[in-house]
Amino acid sequence: MEILQIPPLRSPIMIFSFGGWNDAGEAATGAVSHLLNSWEHALIGRFDPEEFYDFQVNRPMVFVDDSKIRQITWPTTEVFGILTPQFDFDLVVVKGLEPSMRWKRFTSDLLDLADDLEVSMILAMGSLLADTPHSRPISVSGSGSHPEIAKRLGVEVSRYEGPTGILGILQEAAERRGIDAISLWAAIPHYASAPPSPKATLALINALEDFLSISIPLGNLADESKMWESGIDEMAQEDSDLKEYIRQLESSKDETELPEATGESIAREFERYLRRRNIE
Repeated sequence: MEILQIPPLRSPIMIFSFGGWNDAGEAATGAVSHLLNSWEHALIGRFDPEEFYDFQVNRPMVFVDDSKIRQITWPTTEVFGILTPQFDFDLVVVKGLEPSMRWKRFTSDLLDLADDLEVSMILAMGSLLADTPHSRPISVSGSGSHPEIAKRLGVEVSRYEGPTGILGILQEAAERRGIDAISLWAAIPHYASAPPSPKATLALINALEDFLSISIPLGNLADESKMWESGIDEMAQEDSDLKEYIRQLESSKDETELPEATGESIAREFERYLRRRNIE
């Protein structure tokens, strides 16, 4: 990894997402991009693309700059530092594409940097396809892979078995190093998986706010979420089979989840309101 600078960070929390298998609808990378767009940030370092990426899978991109000169951007992963004096901690944000190879080396390099920065917690964000209606709140599940950490941090113990992505590898390796690690996953309607997914991105940002008890500027996310939902509504109106399928998903969601979650949802919304009022 090429290290460019080490900013003065206070008990930083590392937040990361990776494009690809872990990023349905690009909701998770959208959440990380939103964090970077919300605050000033400094580039700490980047991975050498030659070491970790298959360029036939993730091809370099050509663009023409303002001087009309052709430039090439290579697929990579970058690490940014964000100073947040309004919080009790700063942020380290990792954004990139899931590496194609040498995952053990990639994980070791990133966690070595986390150790050097004295990262206090690692928080992964992902998104997955699910049988869920777009017209209801996007559910976000928090989990830890170790029972003790899950209990202490107030999240569920992950029961997943099967193929995993780089998020799962990083989370398990962080825990072996003694770094607290959890993951937040947003469920994306599988029939509306084309990126971007602003409603799921907003759900991840809200879940991050709730977990860390902070307030994050939302920008245009709320308006973009409403436009996204309206667009899916219009699409469903033109397809009777899809409309009926969505109605069935809504009925199932309302019967199983919403009645139990109503009180908790109201409480979370009120807590977010109070945090935002305190920073205005």
